[in-house]
Amino acid sequence: MGDRIVTLDWIRTANRLSDWPSAQVVVAGLGVSGFAAADGLMSLGARIIVLDESTAHAEKAELLEKLDVTVRLGPGSTAELPPGTDLVVTSPGWRPSAPLLRQAAAADVPVWGETELAWRMMQPDRVIPWLGVTGTNGKTTTTQMVEAMLIADGRKAAAVGNIGRPIIEAILDDVDYDVFAVELSSFQLHWMNNVNLHSAVVLNVHPDHLEWYEGAPDAMQRYTAEKAKIYEGVTHSCVYNVDEPVTERLVEEAEVVEGARAIGFTLGTPAISMLGVVDDLLVDRAFVEQRRDSALELAKVSDVQPAAPHNVANALAAAALARSYGVHHSSVAKGLQRLQLGGHRIQRIAEADGVVWVDDSKATNPHAANSAMNAFESFVWIAGGQAKGTTFDQLIERHRSKLRAAVVIGVDRHLIAKTLARHAPDVPVRVLDTTDTGVMDEVVALAGQFARPGDTVLLSPGCASLDMFDSYSARGDAFAAAVQKYLG
Repeated sequence: MGDRIVTLDWIRTANRLSDWPSAQVVVAGLGVSGFAAADGLMSLGARIIVLDESTAHAEKAELLEKLDVTVRLGPGSTAELPPGTDLVVTSPGWRPSAPLLRQAAAADVPVWGETELAWRMMQPDRVIPWLGVTGTNGKTTTTQMVEAMLIADGRKAAAVGNIGRPIIEAILDDVDYDVFAVELSSFQLHWMNNVNLHSAVVLNVHPDHLEWYEGAPDAMQRYTAEKAKIYEGVTHSCVYNVDEPVTERLVEEAEVVEGARAIGFTLGTPAISMLGVVDDLLVDRAFVEQRRDSALELAKVSDVQPAAPHNVANALAAAALARSYGVHHSSVAKGLQRLQLGGHRIQRIAEADGVVWVDDSKATNPHAANSAMNAFESFVWIAGGQAKGTTFDQLIERHRSKLRAAVVIGVDRHLIAKTLARHAPDVPVRVLDTTDTGVMDEVVALAGQFARPGDTVLLSPGCASLDMFDSYSARGDAFAAAVQKYLG
């Protein structure tokens, strides 16, 4: 037992130079982050056991087994914590209530996420600063903007984390990076405890992923607390959204390194220590010496594409992070001008007979759908999927006058249909009960019948996609293909 206590003590403060060959580490899940975690642990020399209930990752398992990693796949493989486990590294979607993680907690075995492991792998002598982005919506776009600004400034930078590329994968690159733009989800933040970001932003906080808290009455408070963790230990700048007071409160309550600043961003005229908009210009009144009486032009609003209000806010948040790192003001505009964003976010895919067809499949919660709806005067709404414990009352109340009709699909289709009946009883609604991915042809045909010249057909589901599709991008691709087929 004495050896066990010694092992646990060093695991709690472990870094790249610790005695990893003496540690047995369990990796929970063999998805993208799980495979990266196993790869990182191999580089440290740890003894590794990978567990996953799914058999979908057989090729990854075979590769790891050739490298002397123990892999157990299939039902029941995660039911028991292997004897002698010193550390568990969990994939971000795993809930604390999972039997494996409950057993780890009961045995006082630390549980990290891939994010925590990545941070420890850089300590104490290879630290790459992190500029962190979280929020209910806009994370991926803002992270891409930060990366583009850094690269335009001549920095060796990479966008990593929830954006799709594990942080560990970049750490193991041969590239000597200057800085990372890190997108962090609430799941990743839950399992992160000892990370000190250079600068961080919470873009917004709205109901999402509440099902993760399994019916807890304080689910929203817990979700908000996860987001707040990004500010803990920040060394330079805590960036907040002036239009979302909750984000400023999270900054005020955070324990940061002495000297770290609170930096606001707003779509209005900025006060001191803020970035904002003046005469169609993005301006900086935070990172300039004469901020008491002047502001520095960073970019034009037209440099932001699309220049919808929510996206201008994303650009201001990204600029605040980049400027906190020392990026030259001219690099903000250059980065925005060169940026090529991924698809499925208010993406115009066709126009015919006066009707515009828009793919906003990335809108996986009501707040994201609201941003898209703000951009159009009248639309046929395609909605539905996994609601994740959220509600649609405020969304439908706000936009019911714009709704031409709605077509609803997915596992939570009746939740949305009932909400439409309560708040927009005059709006025609069609509910499709099939879960076949081929339903998108019927969805598009119905939407086309409802649409009139001047309308937009808007796929902005307000829900996750995994009940029917492999991803939100697969859902958007199916929509685009169905639109092309419908339009001939």
